[in-house]
Amino acid sequence: MKFENELISGKLIKRYKRFLTDVELDDGSLVTAHTANTGSMKTAIAPGWSVMLSKSDNPKRKLAYTLELTHNGENWIGVNTSVPNKLAYNAVEEGLIEELRGHDELKREVKIGKSRIDLMARYGEKKCYIEVKNVSMKVQGENVASFPDSVSTRALKHLHELQGIVQSGGRACMIYIIQREDVDSFTPAYDIDPEYSHEVLKAKRAGVELFALQYSPGPSGIFFKRQLPIILREDL
Repeated sequence: MKFENELISGKLIKRYKRFLTDVELDDGSLVTAHTANTGSMKTAIAPGWSVMLSKSDNPKRKLAYTLELTHNGENWIGVNTSVPNKLAYNAVEEGLIEELRGHDELKREVKIGKSRIDLMARYGEKKCYIEVKNVSMKVQGENVASFPDSVSTRALKHLHELQGIVQSGGRACMIYIIQREDVDSFTPAYDIDPEYSHEVLKAKRAGVELFALQYSPGPSGIFFKRQLPIILREDL
């Protein structure tokens, strides 16, 4: 996925009120950027880090700039949580996940019951419902990506919904989009959200399919790298 417009570089001053970041651009000017990320952003942001912003010309937006990437001194990290759904859609559309190839139709934001599922792939008369999660956190001292970076009742709800689909005879998947290159596997964040993490194992046992896709983010775009192994407590 290429960025529509050239990104703007700067240095992070601070993140505050969850959705705001102050950035000093390379020309010395100070701007406030929208941060499309509800999590803690642990291991993915810190004052003084290099960052990349996109800029919108939409006059209706309160903030023209959006935080897209951060750099920890070694790697770029994708932190915009609106991006993973696009990446997952492209991954399924392009057949990057073997188990999801051969679909006849692929749709975004499909309503099922009282909820909306991120993606729906149809294979003949059979439908597969797919939820997508952004992963920007790395386990300290290990080359392991992890999710969530804070307790997430919403993510837990989505796991329950996927299990309900399978129990009703349908097919359901969870795709974790990992937007950093300094990891070689994925695991749920047992120390941060044990309830969600143990539910991932329950979902797998119930028949929910799990995939972890690693991407290489950079100023020109975010590109697929490989599929990573998923480590659950039963595997340790």
